[in-house]
Amino acid sequence: MTISKLARVISTLFVPPSFSLITYILFAIFIEENSSKSVALIVITTLFGFVFPIMMFVIMRKKNLVSDKDALIKEQRTIPFIIATLIYLVGLFFLIYFDVSLTSIAFWFCFISNTIITIIINKFWKISIHSMGASGAFAALIFAFKIVAIPFIIIVLLVGWSRIELKCHTLSQVVAGIVLAFTSVYFQMYLITNYFF
Repeated sequence: MTISKLARVISTLFVPPSFSLITYILFAIFIEENSSKSVALIVITTLFGFVFPIMMFVIMRKKNLVSDKDALIKEQRTIPFIIATLIYLVGLFFLIYFDVSLTSIAFWFCFISNTIITIIINKFWKISIHSMGASGAFAALIFAFKIVAIPFIIIVLLVGWSRIELKCHTLSQVVAGIVLAFTSVYFQMYLITNYFF
């Protein structure tokens, strides 16, 4: 396998919805207080964090509203981001309704707030969403599981490397995505779980 093919495999496997799925499966197993909440968490986050966002992107690609699988044209990213935000808002309603853990809700809230931040940034600059997805999940895992989650940083770095290797982003766009998502998610989860509820 060539380096570019390896980068493509990593980039395709580890799209942002993949990280939400992985993170919430771990939350369901280790954080939720009973099996019914664990099941609710997995079903809701799989639908609203993985299935629906990917379906939305596939439909937009078929309608040529997004011209390529990497969404290289930043102007074409705004509508998918707005639709994703609406999907996340509906998911948030269900997470609150089924009374899942505050940690799970806090991380989900970050999907909404960080997507809004990304919409604003995207007007001026094409920050790496792949890097944000990986780093945001890393922050959530560090918040929840402390040093046990540190090895996950390898995936964050591999995802960042893949986006540079595929010439989808510059080093600065990848680094900015990693730093912004990690600090934003960790800070928001800390505030929500300690001061707002």
